[in-house]
Order: sequence, then structure tokens, then C-alpha cells
Amino acid sequence: MDDALTSQRAQRLPLYIGGMMGPFGTIVILPMFPELRESFNASSAAVSWGFTIYLLPFAAVLLVSGTLGERWGRRRTVRGTYVLFAVASVGCALAPNLWIFLAARALMGVANAFITPLLVAGLAEVVAPALFGRAVGVYSSFQAAGGALAPIIGGLTADTNWRWAFVGTAAMAAVLAFVPPQGEPADAADAKARPSFSALLTKQMIILGVGVMAAAAGPIGINVLVGVTARDDLDLTGREAGVLLLAGPVMAMLTGPLWGRLLDRVGARTAGLAAVTGATVIAGLLGFADTPTTLAVLSAVSGALIGFVAVVFQALASTIVPDNRGGALSFILAFRFFGHGVGPVIWIPVLEQNVLLAFLGAASLGIITIATFFAAVEPRRTEPQSRQDR
Repeated sequence: MDDALTSQRAQRLPLYIGGMMGPFGTIVILPMFPELRESFNASSAAVSWGFTIYLLPFAAVLLVSGTLGERWGRRRTVRGTYVLFAVASVGCALAPNLWIFLAARALMGVANAFITPLLVAGLAEVVAPALFGRAVGVYSSFQAAGGALAPIIGGLTADTNWRWAFVGTAAMAAVLAFVPPQGEPADAADAKARPSFSALLTKQMIILGVGVMAAAAGPIGINVLVGVTARDDLDLTGREAGVLLLAGPVMAMLTGPLWGRLLDRVGARTAGLAAVTGATVIAGLLGFADTPTTLAVLSAVSGALIGFVAVVFQALASTIVPDNRGGALSFILAFRFFGHGVGPVIWIPVLEQNVLLAFLGAASLGIITIATFFAAVEPRRTEPQSRQDR
């Protein structure tokens, strides 16, 4: 019994650690915008594309990456894309101009589109269904840890040499390539064994996709506005902004297992409504923060609630279509990260004119997400398909 438990933990640990890579790669550039502006002689709007250009290809490829990865085999797909992620990170570190930097960032996003959904799909295969919410909560904590390390490392390197942040990212991805998740290619001769794209195009999946996209462009994507406000309006250094941005991911990391247990207990609808409502309210209140301390405290609360939203959506997406877990999760994540990519393009120009209006506008998108939980999620059902089989 103890040997089996140890073996299961050993199988899960690389998946949890791999979950850190996506958030780290996304967030690491936020504290270094001024240094990127100086290095590439570019405007804030141009440099902000370093964030968006990672997320838009990531979101687009996510529409198909999970299904393709299930067909090709999780093991070899994730191993190959870890290598691609490392190569792209080196490209960012060596970029002589903004255009090459943006191209390398886009390639990082494409690689991560195959990594993230297949890790959670792999997790679903090694965890009992009754404990899956808790496992996703732990996975979410590791994702938050990646998000927590990103602003610290990004801020420290911004004050020294920002390029070293991408060297470290490349090294970690190269190591993880040696421990991909389990999963061999689907049998090409058996049509029923091949994960299907058509199973993803249901009313429930589309509604959930719209809901997570609205949340990501608004209340759960608010850290971008917090980072820019910390540097440009509160005049914090890269290191200080990194510390401030650490508050949210740390709280998400600490509360992830709690949210997972709560999800198992009350179901996705109740948990999701509570999480999104709280995140929406706090996102609006962030617009009133006029000191670093206030911004940090509200950012910490926001981070915990953002983690809660992520746990709910990841658990839902990876259980709605049991025969194509990776595909369903990547499909929902595509909507989420499209929202994350579009959010800064919408709200940073508004932020430059009126800080409060930008935060309140972003927060208001949470109302759409609240409506989707009423429309697409039945009460007390964390796993809409598989729970019937227990």
C-alpha cells in the first residue's frame, strides 16, 4: 500500500512541477517592461506585445493541441514541446531586437499549448476520480508557485540583466523533458480510439469557453494592470514590483489544495459562482488602491480567488469529455488564454488615461462568467460525465 502510494506521488510530482512552466513563462516579463523598452528602444504599447504575443498563439493552438497530443501520445508530445520551449527561451535571451524577441515569445506560447493540457490529462489518469479535485488543487498550487517565482525572478533580472530570466526558463524546460507524462499514441487503425474534435463542439463547452474568456480578459487577468500600475503610477523599481506581484501567486499557491477540497465537497457550480463573484469584486476594488501596501493586500486576496477560479475550470474541463481529456482541457484553456492575451490590449490604453476606469471595466467582465455558470453547470456536479460512473 505504501509502495503504491509512493509510486503515485512519484508519477504526479513531475506533472505538478511542469505546471509551473506556463505561468512562469507568461508572467516573467511583467516587472521588466521599462528595461525591455530601453533595450529595444520601444514604447510601452510595443513592449506589452511581449505578453500578448505569447498568449495569442498559445490560445489558438490550444484549440487543437490537446486532441493532437492525445493522438500522438502524451509522452513524446510533451517531451518534444519541452525542448521547443527551451529553444524559444534561448531565442528570447539572445534576441538583438524586439521583432526577434516577439517571435521567440510566440514560439514559447505554441510550445506551452501542448504542455499544459496534457499534464492535467495525465494527472487525471493517475488519480482516483473522488480525489481529482484535490489533485487539481495541488496542481494549481504549483502553477501559482510558477506565477509567484516569475515576478521575483523577472524583477531581479530587470535590475541586473533581464536576459538571464529566459536562460533559467530554458534550463528548467530542458530538465523536465526527461520526465514527461504517461500516454502512448492512439491506435490509428481504430477510429473509436482516436480522440475526436467533434466531441468538443457542444453547447456546454462553448458556453464555458466564453465564460472563462471573459474572466481572463477581466477579473482573473488583472495582474497585468497591477504590474503596470506598480511601475508607472506608484514608481516602484523592478524588484519592488516583483515583490508586490508575488502576493497574489503566493496566496493562490497556499489556497489551491483548500479550493480543491471545497470543489469536491460542494460541486463546480457553487464553487465557481463563489470564486468568480469574489474575484470580480476584488478586481474592482484594486482600482482604488493608491499605495503599494493597499495594492499588495488586495492583490493577495485577488490571487487566492483567481486560483480558485482556475481550479474549478481545470477540473470541469478535464472531466466533461472523458475520452478526450487533453482535448477538452486545451479547448477551454484556448478561450482562457485568448482572454488573457486580449485583456492587456484592451485595458492598458484605458489605464494610461484613467486607472480606476480600467480596473472597473476589467472587473465588469466577471458578470459574463457568473452567467455562464448558471447556464452551463448543473448544481453539485464536479465531473459532469464521469461522476455517473462511480
